[in-house]
Amino acid sequence: MKILNTPYYGIYFGEDSYLKKKNFFLKNFSKKILLVDNISKKNCLNYFLSKIDFLKKYYIINIPSGEEKKNIETCKVIWKKLLDINADRKSLFFNLGGGVITDLGGFACSVFKRGLNFINIPTTLLGMIDASIGGKTAINFLSLKNEIGLFNFPKGVIIDNNFLKTLSENDLKSGFAEIMKYGLISDINLWKKIKNLILKKKKLIYSYNLIINAIKIKNSIIEKDPLEKGLRKILNFGHTIGHAIESYFIYNLNKKISHGHSLAIGMICESWISYKMKMITKKEFEEINMIISLLYDNIKIYNSHISKIIDFMKHDKKNENNKIKFSLLKKIGYSIFNKEVDFFLIKKSFKKTNMINLI
Repeated sequence: MKILNTPYYGIYFGEDSYLKKKNFFLKNFSKKILLVDNISKKNCLNYFLSKIDFLKKYYIINIPSGEEKKNIETCKVIWKKLLDINADRKSLFFNLGGGVITDLGGFACSVFKRGLNFINIPTTLLGMIDASIGGKTAINFLSLKNEIGLFNFPKGVIIDNNFLKTLSENDLKSGFAEIMKYGLISDINLWKKIKNLILKKKKLIYSYNLIINAIKIKNSIIEKDPLEKGLRKILNFGHTIGHAIESYFIYNLNKKISHGHSLAIGMICESWISYKMKMITKKEFEEINMIISLLYDNIKIYNSHISKIIDFMKHDKKNENNKIKFSLLKKIGYSIFNKEVDFFLIKKSFKKTNMINLI
């Protein structure tokens, strides 16, 4: 088992992590509660239970799956069940699932009786390298993604890539978009490695080494700025436009688009904005546009709906004084934050990505 210690909690790698954490799990916690959704219950719960068979008693809370269920109503269901089992502040909560579970479960735990201990066990690539790491918890509100939330670090994170065997190729690609982001904002060598894999049409590698590399990049940034006052904002590269597209599809079109797919589009659009603002070169933008577009399918967006997508951006948490603020690329492998962008450039960026067919 490998351990990556952060100032706030430990990240444990490998299927023997459960036994290594056994003494912690068996501490004098009054209740042990497992949060799952329909997907993690079906695909991951039995495996997880086999790894913690030393727990004699636990409670399972099952909620519906899906980004659209990451809301206050689902929190109410969780809180009601916690009351039913008489959970108290000495309870231990396990978030077993993807990003929706770790975001939602972390938030529900953080405010119930002013805070329960929780451990994240991410079961998706996206959850392993992003959502479960860094102490962000949140729910969506009035169709706005992650609008209500707080910073609260888990007591630990267990990364077991056996869960990746349960995922489809599209699910893996969704997580891979975040790995691309880490390369673009902070590690040119990682970007070059990704570019090589895609150009040579090799099977993408979802190894511990790649996962650990991504987590190390994120942690190095979070250690310098845990509460996102400045530097941590670069982790939002691609997300200003990406989150807006994701929310637009779910709440306006009643269609699902994965976080990674929308992030991929957002990274291309925001790379074009970086180019037009004279930060990256045209060659760098064309490289980013080509590489990312090779991996993800095109989507159709009505030209007349772009203004609706921009409306979602107006609620982005990085904004200040009603101005949309972006994290952009200074060059591949280096990024900056708090850049104000003109509405005209934002709108025009949708026409510059290979991934969008405007109709």
